[in-house]
Amino acid sequence: MSGPVVLLAGGTGGAKLARGMLDVVGPGELVVIANTGDDIEIYGAYVSPDPDLVTFWLADRIDERGWGLAGDTFSVMDGLRELGADVWFNLGDRDLAIGIERARALRDGARLTDAHAALTAALGVQARVLPMCDVPVRTRVLAHGRWWSFQEFMIAGKGRGPVDAVDFRGARAARPTPEVLAAIAAARAVVIGPSNPIASIGPILAIDSIRAAVRNTAAAVVAVSPLVGGAVLKGPTAEFLELERRPLSSAGVVGCYEGLLDGLVADQRTALLPVLETDVLMDAPAARARLAEEALRFALALAS
Repeated sequence: MSGPVVLLAGGTGGAKLARGMLDVVGPGELVVIANTGDDIEIYGAYVSPDPDLVTFWLADRIDERGWGLAGDTFSVMDGLRELGADVWFNLGDRDLAIGIERARALRDGARLTDAHAALTAALGVQARVLPMCDVPVRTRVLAHGRWWSFQEFMIAGKGRGPVDAVDFRGARAARPTPEVLAAIAAARAVVIGPSNPIASIGPILAIDSIRAAVRNTAAAVVAVSPLVGGAVLKGPTAEFLELERRPLSSAGVVGCYEGLLDGLVADQRTALLPVLETDVLMDAPAARARLAEEALRFALALAS
């Protein structure tokens, strides 16, 4: 079966798998559809955390701290602090430059898709990174008696639960881009990354046309579990699963994608659908590539 490998991604897990998948399928064969529910306009910049995170990983420019560009400086943030500004969202100088340039492009009438394509080209990325849509969709989290933007919840609120509600503001009216729909329709495999199923993949699938495209694609759809040994390595996945009254298990992950999956890649089985039981820890380049290759082979076998 020909066509690209399509990866739905958000957060660090999705970005790491994207980097491994690029090693497996090679230049020009990978399309990443990235969550934009975390996007934020701040410091005069338009910051798109998940598409940028995927891009920095694919460009081999990710910093060792796990976000931002390697070797970036923070002079602007330091300057803002000296002026008494509340710098709750820390952004490196070159990272800020990317957001400022993206904001300029959007003001000049560019689509978010095109603005991000210019970034990936400038960084030499050999895969397509597509924002899930060109219109604003914003993830809002109700916790501790107030609604937060997702970035506020994660940074100022430290991602602490319990989470009482989540809302993908604008998703109901949003439409995916032609590029997103064409990629899913042409895919030889659709892989959902080991991202938070609710907070990172949820905004993508909250757009009805994308969910329908994933459901109706001729390719097999497999998800890679974000749980390692039944635990969460990073982030509030457990808190969001608890919100949905789903167990912290393979069954809980599958339940988040009800009606969409042909299989699951995980280190724990479930009777709900076929499972490729394997190590899902991506702590080194070889581990990322191995997991990507196993997930792709699994998906292609399910489709045959």
